[in-house]
Amino acid sequence: MAVNGIGFGNTILGGSIRNLKAQMADLQGQLTSGKRATTYSGMGANEGFAIAARAQLSNIAAYTDTMMKINTNIGVANTALQALSDIGTQLQNAAISGSQTLNSMGQTAGQQTAVAEFSSMVGILNTQAGDRYIFSGSTIYTQPVASSDLILNGNGAGQAGLRQVISERKQADLGAGGLGRIDISSPTVTSVAVAEDASPSVYGLKLQSVSSSLLGATVTGPTGAPPVISVDLGVTNPVDGDTVSFTFDLPDGTSETVQLTASSEVPAPAGSFAIGATPTATAANLNAALTSSIGKLANTSLVAASAVRATRDFFDQPPQRVDLTPPATLATATAAVNGTVADTVQWYTGDDGAGSARATSVVRVDSSVTVQYGMRASEDAIRSLMESVAVLAAVTTSPTDPNAADQISALNSRVAQNLTVAPGSQTIGDIQVDLANAQTVMKDATARQKLTQATMQNIIDQAENVSTDEVASQLLALQTDLQASYQTTAMLSQLSLVKFL
Repeated sequence: MAVNGIGFGNTILGGSIRNLKAQMADLQGQLTSGKRATTYSGMGANEGFAIAARAQLSNIAAYTDTMMKINTNIGVANTALQALSDIGTQLQNAAISGSQTLNSMGQTAGQQTAVAEFSSMVGILNTQAGDRYIFSGSTIYTQPVASSDLILNGNGAGQAGLRQVISERKQADLGAGGLGRIDISSPTVTSVAVAEDASPSVYGLKLQSVSSSLLGATVTGPTGAPPVISVDLGVTNPVDGDTVSFTFDLPDGTSETVQLTASSEVPAPAGSFAIGATPTATAANLNAALTSSIGKLANTSLVAASAVRATRDFFDQPPQRVDLTPPATLATATAAVNGTVADTVQWYTGDDGAGSARATSVVRVDSSVTVQYGMRASEDAIRSLMESVAVLAAVTTSPTDPNAADQISALNSRVAQNLTVAPGSQTIGDIQVDLANAQTVMKDATARQKLTQATMQNIIDQAENVSTDEVASQLLALQTDLQASYQTTAMLSQLSLVKFL
C-alpha cells in the first residue's frame, strides 16, 4: 500500500512561510511610503509622543498664520502713520513760510492745501486692512472718522461742523465791543481801569499782570471779580520812555503783552500814548491808546487763539460749545456746554473706552506670549495733528478786513508751534515704536517656534518614518529566507515513504 504525501498547509513550516510573506508585504509598503505603518496602532510605542508633537505643530502653524495677518495689518498701519507724519511736516513748513495773500474765498494757498490734506487725513484714518478698520480701536467694523465735509461744514440739519463752532467761539471771545470782553474806563479823571466783563467766564482776554515805570503813577491789580487793573497817574505826568505793560492770557493757553510808551512826539508813534499838558489829558490819551491796542490784539491774536481753542473743543470728547442758555447770547456767554449727537458733528465714532489704544486689539502669538496692536484715531498724537490741519482748513478771513494779514500770521504761528511736539506728549513716532515692538515680539516668537518645529518634526520622524536603506536590507534578507523556505517546501512536497526509506 502506497504512503500518501504529507500536507504542509497547516504545518509549522507553512505558517512560517505565511509570516515571511506578511513581513515582506509590510516592508514593501514601508519602502514605498517611508512610514512604519498606515495606522496609528502599527506605529509602535512612540506614536503617543508623535501625536503630541503633531498637535504642537498644528498650534505653531496657527500662530504662524496669525502673525502673518498681524504683520500685514501693522504694515498697513505703519504706511498710514508715516503718511500722517509727512502731512504734519509739510503743514508745519507751510505754516512757517506760507503766504498771507487771501483768495476770493478768504483763504491763503497754504489753507487751501490744508483743506486737501485734511481730506487725505480722513481717508488715511478710515484705512482698512482686510475687513477691519485699523484706527477704530475695538470696534473694528465701524468706520472711525466722519467725512471731511461733514466735519468742516456740518450736515445742515442741526449738527454743527467745525466752521460753525469756530464762528460761535469767535463771537463769544470778541464780545459786543470787539475788545475781547475787556472794558476800559476812567474811574477818575487821572486814571484808567482795564477790567474783564464777567466772572467767572471762559471767554475773551484774561488779565494776567501789569507792570509800570510811569513816574508817580499808582498801579494795582488784577484784583476783584471781575478782575480789574487800575493805573492812576496822580498829579504827575510821566516822562518820555516811561512804559506800562498789560499781559493777557488767551483762550489757547498762550499769553501776549500790550506795552505802551509815554511819548511827547507829535503825532505819537505806534505803541505809545501822548503826554498831555496835564495828567488828566495824559490819562485820556492812555485810555484811547489802550482801547486801540487791545482792540488790535483782540482782532488779531485773540481771533487766531479763539479758532485754535474752538478746534480743540470740537475734537474733544465730548465736544464743547458756547452755552447759550437764556439770557446769554454769543456776545455775553460765559460758559461752555457739552455738544450732543443732535447738535454737533461727532468726528470720531470708533471705540473710545478707557485704557490703552494698543490694548484694544490683543492676539496670542505663542502659548505664553500676546501682542497688542490696536489704534484709535482719537489718540493724542493723531487728534492733535487733526486739530492743526483742521483749523487751517476751516478758518476764513475777509479779504477786506484790515487785520486779515495779522490774523493769518497769528494763526500760522500757532499752528506751527502746535505741530512742534512738547516733551512728554505722544507723537506719531511713539505709535510706530509700539507697533515695531509688537513686530519684534512676533519675530522672536517665530524664531523660537522654528526651533520647536524642528524638534517636534524630529520626534514624529523617529516615531513614524523608516530608513529605506534599512528596509531594503531587511527585505533582501526576507527574500533569501523565503526562497530557502520555498525550496525546503518543494523538497518536502515530493517526500514519500519509499524516498524516506
